[in-house]
Amino acid sequence: MIRRGLVAQISEATIWRWLADDAIRPWTFRSWIFSRDPAFADKAGQVLDLYGRRHQGRRLRSDEFVISADEKTRIQARCRCHPSLPPGKARAIRVEHTYKRGGALDYIAAWDVHRARLFGRCEEATTFFSFDRLVAQVMATEPYASARRVFWIVDNDSAHRGQRAIDRCRAAHRNLRLVHLPVHSSWLNQIEIYFSIVQRKVLTPNDFTDLAVVQDRLLAFERRYETLAKPFEWKFTRSDLAHLMSRLEEKPPAVAA
Repeated sequence: MIRRGLVAQISEATIWRWLADDAIRPWTFRSWIFSRDPAFADKAGQVLDLYGRRHQGRRLRSDEFVISADEKTRIQARCRCHPSLPPGKARAIRVEHTYKRGGALDYIAAWDVHRARLFGRCEEATTFFSFDRLVAQVMATEPYASARRVFWIVDNDSAHRGQRAIDRCRAAHRNLRLVHLPVHSSWLNQIEIYFSIVQRKVLTPNDFTDLAVVQDRLLAFERRYETLAKPFEWKFTRSDLAHLMSRLEEKPPAVAA
């Protein structure tokens, strides 16, 4: 700009402001991934039906429930080297950049899709033992203990992957039905909505003296949130899924390099 004589001088901040306002910004990008599960439509459709209180073409009964479950892994306790300063007038909270690591834990949670009930626990790591403990925690309480069927929607993590997990859960709880999402389809799992709330309201900024404080904060927020919670207004339906699949079928296949 200076070389062309358009301006006598210009700051970097002004240049960045111009670039940010430009209609085309080739230096920015967004990545995405689509499920390559050959049974994507069938698996996704089953989950969407359950969100709409239907299964195999029939309405769910009053004694049938839908649970969405997953893990938020490796939550760190970062002890800041100087105390964080609270927000003030026209000033955001100030958090010291340097910290000491205080370990990490996994937060495993289950969400009743239609009743807005929460169950969670903190574990050292996510294994099928830790997942089974969450399942037992939920299934030991009413109305799930005496329910006709309780559908658990989960992803394909090793703790609850495949037919072995289905058989294991069914053996422990006769009324439990494990329902797997298509691979790379966490956006279909309602518990992820709650995890995004936890990330914003509990874990950001990450300033905890140790893992005990992390656990106390997570479980206290869980109890508080449940007193105010309502079922999420899920809007992606079977018709939206059919529209998505038709759009994908219209696109030409990618050419391998």
